[in-house]
Amino acid sequence: MIRINLLPHREQARKDRRQQFISLAVLMVIAGGLIWFLGNILIGQRIDTQVSSNEFLKSEIASLDKEIAEIARLKEQTQSLLARKQVIESLQGNRTQTVMVFNELVRQMPEGVFLKSVKQTGGGINFTGYAQSNARVSQLMRNLDASPIFEKPLLQEIKAVSYNRRQVGEFNLNVSIEKPTVEEPAVKVGPATASAPAGGKP
Repeated sequence: MIRINLLPHREQARKDRRQQFISLAVLMVIAGGLIWFLGNILIGQRIDTQVSSNEFLKSEIASLDKEIAEIARLKEQTQSLLARKQVIESLQGNRTQTVMVFNELVRQMPEGVFLKSVKQTGGGINFTGYAQSNARVSQLMRNLDASPIFEKPLLQEIKAVSYNRRQVGEFNLNVSIEKPTVEEPAVKVGPATASAPAGGKP
C-alpha cells in the first residue's frame, strides 16, 4: 500500500531544524555551565592552595625572624663576654705592673712628703698630697723623672694650706708610666699610712 504524507514537508523540516537548534542551545548552555562550575572549582582549589602556601611562608618567616633575633642576642652576649674577658686579661696582665708602680713610688718618695690620693688612669698617674716645702715637691719630681718606671712628671698646682696647725704645700702632680693600664679607682692614703714610707710627717 502506498502512503502519502499530506502535511507540508517544508513546515516539518523547519520544525525539525528549530527543535535541533533548541536542543543544541540547551546542550551548549549546559556545557557552558558545567565548564564554569568546573573552572570555579579549580580556581577555588588554586586559591586555597596559594593561601595555604602563603600562610606556611608567613609562619616560616616568623620563625626565622625569631631565630635571627635570638642569634643577634647571642652575638651581643658573646661580644659582652669577650669584652669582659679582655678586661680580665688586661687586669691580670697589669696586676704585676701595679705592684711594681706602688713599690717604686714608695722608694722614690722623699722625706717630708706624703700622699693624700693616688689615681691611675690609662698611662698616667695623678698624685695629690702635702709637702713640707716646695723643695720637697721638686725633689719628688726629680726622683720620679729618674725612675725606670715613671717619666714626664708635671706639676699641676701647688698652694699653701694649713694642715695640723702647720703651714704646708698641697700639690697636684701628674706623671706618666711606661705601659698604659686599665683605669684604677682613686686610692686614699691616710697620713699615718703614708708617713711610714715617706720617712716622716710634715
